[in-house]
Amino acid sequence: MNPIKKIKFDIKLQHHIWFWGVFFLVNFLRWGAYFNDYMYSLKSNLLEFSLHIPLVYFNTFVLIPRYIMASKYYKYTLALLLCLAIVYFLRTELTYYFITQNVFPEANREYSPFEINHIVAVVIGEIYVLAIASSAFFTLTWLKERERNLVMRNNQSKMKLKYLKNQIQPHFFFNTLNNLYALSLESSDRVPDVIIKLSKLMEYVLYDVKGTKFVPLMKEIEYIQNYIEIEKLRFENVEVAINLESNIEDIKVPPLLLISLIENAFKHGGINNKKLKIKINCKVIDDAILQFEILNNFVLSPTIKSKKGIGLTNTKKRLKLIFQSNFKLEQKVKFNYYIIRLQIPIENED
Repeated sequence: MNPIKKIKFDIKLQHHIWFWGVFFLVNFLRWGAYFNDYMYSLKSNLLEFSLHIPLVYFNTFVLIPRYIMASKYYKYTLALLLCLAIVYFLRTELTYYFITQNVFPEANREYSPFEINHIVAVVIGEIYVLAIASSAFFTLTWLKERERNLVMRNNQSKMKLKYLKNQIQPHFFFNTLNNLYALSLESSDRVPDVIIKLSKLMEYVLYDVKGTKFVPLMKEIEYIQNYIEIEKLRFENVEVAINLESNIEDIKVPPLLLISLIENAFKHGGINNKKLKIKINCKVIDDAILQFEILNNFVLSPTIKSKKGIGLTNTKKRLKLIFQSNFKLEQKVKFNYYIIRLQIPIENED
């Protein structure tokens, strides 16, 4: 990526008008009170601001992008000094011929044009105006850029989250179609039941959770139950118990988040296992945390190596994107039982 070459005019026009209007008013009142001559203050400030404003915008939109952003500081210094010299000449001549021949009244003695003290005073005044205007402009620009970058990061997170969710869906249907294919080879009369269950799962994925950040937990449980029914048709001897220990009717969870944990239990627990037992516990802790726990027995066999799936990996990535660090996912083995415990904050609203 090339470095930024230009500074865009991102601040609204009315904000520029307000800034210069307030700046002008402060100077008009200040010097009017200082000289006790508001008419002189009005005329001198009108003249000075007609030079301040072009200098500020020329510095902001031409000199800084062309020289400062290109690290050409020597050229920037020369260009700025030239601009200050032109401004000094115009301001002094116009003041002398149209306002007063005493071009430096605040010095309490009469100065002639092009005296060193007058030059220094005018240059410092212009630099003062440049500093205030540029500070205000770049502060507002920085705030807008920060807001824009935050929106971009949020959009990137949403796109990544959507990608991970979409990746899980083909992964799940690929496994289910494999199950259906295995039954069809046996000419099983259970194939129609599998197809009906599969259609319900597809309806949930394609319509019920499309574009939805959170779904009712009961819908997710129903989805899981349909998946379990399909797996029961494939496995000869499987026992699944679902225990809902708390009132979960109003709780919402990210869609398709829990199914990967169930898939993992069937995938790894079903290898060489004559009697697959799966227990699913769901409860609320302290009215703030939803705990989802899955236990499945397994037969330890070093000769069996299964391919590493993407389900749990995607689940972890989605959890980090949705909840940052405000979740807990634990995995452990105890007495030939594989246990996954997930804790996430309770969501009651989309």
